[in-house]
Amino acid sequence: MKFDENLAAVHAYLCADGYVIKNPKTQKHKYYRIGFRNTNLLLLKDFQKCFYNYFKIKPILKEGERCDKSSKEIHKKLIEEFNSFYSWEWRMPKLNKYLSRIWLRAFFDCEGWVFCKKHQNRHIGVDCVNKRGLNQIIKALNKLGIKTIKKYNKKRKVHRIFIYGKENLKKFAKLIGFLHLEKAERLNQTLKDFVVYEWKFPESEEDCKNFVLDLLRKKIRIKKPYYARVFSREGKNLKKLKDLLKKFYNINCNVLKGVNGIGTVYYELNICRKKEIMKIIDIGVIPNLFKDMKNN
Repeated sequence: MKFDENLAAVHAYLCADGYVIKNPKTQKHKYYRIGFRNTNLLLLKDFQKCFYNYFKIKPILKEGERCDKSSKEIHKKLIEEFNSFYSWEWRMPKLNKYLSRIWLRAFFDCEGWVFCKKHQNRHIGVDCVNKRGLNQIIKALNKLGIKTIKKYNKKRKVHRIFIYGKENLKKFAKLIGFLHLEKAERLNQTLKDFVVYEWKFPESEEDCKNFVLDLLRKKIRIKKPYYARVFSREGKNLKKLKDLLKKFYNINCNVLKGVNGIGTVYYELNICRKKEIMKIIDIGVIPNLFKDMKNN
């Protein structure tokens, strides 16, 4: 069977919420059924359309329940080509990037979710009992430049992947997306929830000085005596702040790059010499408890 857009979507629907079954050998009545269970009408119609476009047979749609067709010929083709569509046994086929995106869209439309806790936890996730199949999905996402985190839920005995970070979510929305309208809207709102991380420094010198002081008072963190830090998701923010601290107050500092536990890149401006910390105290942005340190 040669893959096109239609077969890629049908295959993913069958792996996620579908069935390719026949009667048990002990049963006299013979049947061969191919179907897709889902309550979302848009997904049911998409399965029906793609199935018809590829096999030239239109499955029967039962709104809010399923879309299926009885066909020994199609059943035989699918099983001979793909072996099984059972939860623990299906495999993601080898596809080019374009068809892989269609396959992933259909699968995530069925099995994926979008979660957004305002300014805190924003991700796309999917659960699956099929470890090998999920690893193939991770590999396909990575080829599209979308990074994932994999975990195992011991209580439910399911494998789970998460897609975190604005850039990863933007790539998912652009390259894969959702046909499911509620999930598509949730992803759109999730992307809007990300803070704009670029700092707008005023043009006039006096306003810029005040901006720098206010910024330090809000964002400076004391790790230990004589070690202060400022964090940002944008490296250019801290490079600009570093230049202005040198220009306005002759304060020397460094900018470093790091990666946190979920793969998000961040930047850190650190001031780690006693001489420079004293200058920070003099301009009034270090907490009062450090003034005692200055007098010692």
